[in-house]
Amino acid sequence: MMRGMPEAQTRTRLQVDERRAQLLALGLRLFSERSYDEVSIDDIAREAGVSKGLLYHYFGGKRAFYVACVENAAGLLLARIAPDLTLPESERARAGLEAYLDFVEEHEAAYMALMRSGIGNDPEVAAILERTRTVIVRRMLDGMGLDESRAVFRTAARSWIGQVEAASVDRLDHRDLSRESVVRLLIGALWGTLMMAKTLDPDADIVLGPTPS
Repeated sequence: MMRGMPEAQTRTRLQVDERRAQLLALGLRLFSERSYDEVSIDDIAREAGVSKGLLYHYFGGKRAFYVACVENAAGLLLARIAPDLTLPESERARAGLEAYLDFVEEHEAAYMALMRSGIGNDPEVAAILERTRTVIVRRMLDGMGLDESRAVFRTAARSWIGQVEAASVDRLDHRDLSRESVVRLLIGALWGTLMMAKTLDPDADIVLGPTPS
């Protein structure tokens, strides 16, 4: 009997994790279709086919559920834009940017709410976003063979992420610029930013390719 306990507990844990993952996926869809204020616990429970009590048991309330959805979305985004090491180095930035824009387009409403602090200046949401940006900066520096001690390049990478976010919001706001134009604009901005960083830190051991077309 006791020997069977670990297996039963593992199976239960997997079922709980699977149910939680399903709820988070549902939450991301709902918050992508409607604003935070337009989604209620009743809506979530009805769509999921579960009781409100189960949602409170898993997450503690609507705000906590939203924060969990944000954290889950951040993980999905980071997985989506992970560098493809099979690509030539010169193509990785564009591939990562394209993947980022794919994610933004798939979850427009949720992305806009996040960038505009959809539930107010929530410190937990802000911390998740900043951790996500930090991971992206670290990946960019790793791709250049640098570490965070190269302050100019760290700042350059962080400022470019801000440009990507701002351009994504502007494009969703106005919808008057093609995706290809946005990609070329941002890749050009990245190249220019790194060129200036190299000028300011000439000892950095990186080689920049030709101006992107």
